[in-house]
Amino acid sequence: MQRRQGRVNAGLLLLLYQISQVGLQNIPPVTLGVLALNIFLFLNPVRPLLEVCISVNEGFYRRNWQRLLLSPVHHADDWHLYYNMISMLWKGIMLEKKLKSIWFAYIIAVFSVLIGVVYMVLEFMLVKILDDPSYEMNCAVGFSGVLFALKVLNNHYNPGRVSSVLGLQIPSKYACWVELVAIHLISPGTSFAGHLAGILVGLMYTMGPLKKIMKACAGGISSFTDPARPRDYYSEYYGYPGYQYRTPRSYYDYTGGLTEEEQLERAVLNSLNERDFGGATYTNERRPYGFWFPPEQHSEEERRRQRLRRFERQ
Repeated sequence: MQRRQGRVNAGLLLLLYQISQVGLQNIPPVTLGVLALNIFLFLNPVRPLLEVCISVNEGFYRRNWQRLLLSPVHHADDWHLYYNMISMLWKGIMLEKKLKSIWFAYIIAVFSVLIGVVYMVLEFMLVKILDDPSYEMNCAVGFSGVLFALKVLNNHYNPGRVSSVLGLQIPSKYACWVELVAIHLISPGTSFAGHLAGILVGLMYTMGPLKKIMKACAGGISSFTDPARPRDYYSEYYGYPGYQYRTPRSYYDYTGGLTEEEQLERAVLNSLNERDFGGATYTNERRPYGFWFPPEQHSEEERRRQRLRRFERQ
């Protein structure tokens, strides 16, 4: 599958492969729609990136408000798309069942626009505080701001968990802040203000007035029921018309006991193994829901080598 640049998009192919491993029938409808929209616009962008990205100059001074809608669903390259959509897949499966599809779609739509507004406010503040007009020109694209907001929601509805960030065990309620700094240090080209805007919008929803405002504006959306925070929804059964789940599953069945970052790493390794780069062969039996973990059939020596390789990657 190719884009205008004429090269094979390995990130896109890997993303499609991972979606196929989860199974379309196991992905809730709104999450699947978000994935499809972002993939479609990556292959068929509405306009060049410089004409869809959001900045103070373009969004505020030039009144190009349509960029608030376009910037979140366009990505700089295939790997930018891959990492954002893998994260969206994981968060969507967890949150859409919790919040129900209609309300989850409403959240995605509101967050996508509001994060762009907060991003411009943050960049404008930097212009005034640092007296540096270059911040007005910082132009951002991508879904990562929405993903940071969804991470705040996920941590809110599932308190008490621990996340692994760069090998450090961090309480989930602080993990998004640690990741914000870590991502900026590891990859300085990412939009710090865009990610921060996502966290702030998420906090506006969980701790501020945003949820009440959204409920007041929604009015007739009667399908929304605000779930209680301590409730362990992973052990319950949820069904959608046309989406069949054989048995109730626990949180471990969804994640294998790994954090989001470890799941992403395992997903990539599974992809390579299935392409016979790892020399492993597997049967055609039905695989567990979500990210697939191969059966433990390795020798003790092989397991030791895997642990050493994992330690070296950290």
